[in-house]
Amino acid sequence: MGNILVVGSLAYDTVKTPTGKIDGALGGSANYFGVAASLFASVSVVGVVGEDYRAEDSELLSKRNVDISGIEKVAGKTFHWAGEYDGSLNEAKTLRTELNVFADFHPKLPESFKKSEIVFLANIDPVLQIEVLDQVQRPKVVAADTMNFWIESKITDLLKVLKRLDILLINEGEAILLTETSNAILAAKRISEMGPKHVVIKRGEYGIVIYSHDQYFCLPAYPIGNVVDPTGAGDTFAGGFLGYIGKSNQPLSLDLLKTAAVYGTLLASFTVQDFSLNAIKDLTLDQVEDRRRDFRQVVTFPT
Repeated sequence: MGNILVVGSLAYDTVKTPTGKIDGALGGSANYFGVAASLFASVSVVGVVGEDYRAEDSELLSKRNVDISGIEKVAGKTFHWAGEYDGSLNEAKTLRTELNVFADFHPKLPESFKKSEIVFLANIDPVLQIEVLDQVQRPKVVAADTMNFWIESKITDLLKVLKRLDILLINEGEAILLTETSNAILAAKRISEMGPKHVVIKRGEYGIVIYSHDQYFCLPAYPIGNVVDPTGAGDTFAGGFLGYIGKSNQPLSLDLLKTAAVYGTLLASFTVQDFSLNAIKDLTLDQVEDRRRDFRQVVTFPT
C-alpha cells in the first residue's frame, strides 16, 4: 500500500521493573513503531530531539532504512519519561515526565512525507494529530493511538481526530474511559460510532480485540514466560500491524486486520523480552516467521 508516516515521540526512558532498572534507555513511540514497521514497508518519521540525542540512536533507524529527514534536532534536552512496573507488569506507574524539547513541538512534514499512503498518529496531543492530518494529502489509511491524559484533558480535540480515522488503536482501560462502558466489547462498538471504521483494543497480556463493521475478532497474546519490560509493546504492535497492512497492498478488510494483528502481536512479544528496543533492533523477518509458526499451535483449534 506504500510508504508509512509515523509522527510521535523520540525519547530517553528510565524504567524499573521486577527484573531490574535501566536509565537513559532509548524509547519513544516513533522509535518502537519505526523499527517494527520497517520489517515490512518503508517508513518515514517526524519528531523532535534535543542536543543530547545520541548519534547511534539516530543510526538505529537509518540502519533499518527508515527515513529520518523529518526529525528535528533543536536546542535543549530530549523528551524523558520515567516509570515503574509492579509485579503484574500490566500497567506502568509514571514517576516523572519531562517534555523538554517536545513541549514546543509542532510537526512539520517534508514535502515527500505529505504523500504518505499510511499515516500513524502516535500517542501525542490531539491538537498535534490534527496538525499532521491537515498536512497530508489523500492517505489511504489513517490510524492513531491515544491515552487517558488526552481523553480527560483534550476530549473535544480528540473527538475531532476520531472522525478522521480509519483505525483507532487504544488500550482497554482508555477505551472504557472514552466510552464510559464496562468492557472492551461494548467499548469497541461505541468507538466505531465516533468515527473510526475499525477499532483495535489492546489488552496487554490478554491480547487484542478488533471490531470492524459489526464483526469482532479476538487474539491472545503470544505466551511469554519471562516478561522483562512491557514499555513500547503497544507501539511495536502498531508498527507490525500497520507495517503488514502497508506491505499487503490490499484494501482494509477484517481478514487483513486479523493477519496484521498476528504480526503486531508477535513483534510485541519480542519487545517485552528485554529493556528498551534491545530485543527488536536487530530482529529479522525470519525470526518473526519462526515464532508465527509456533503461534499457530496456540491459536488454532479442531473444527
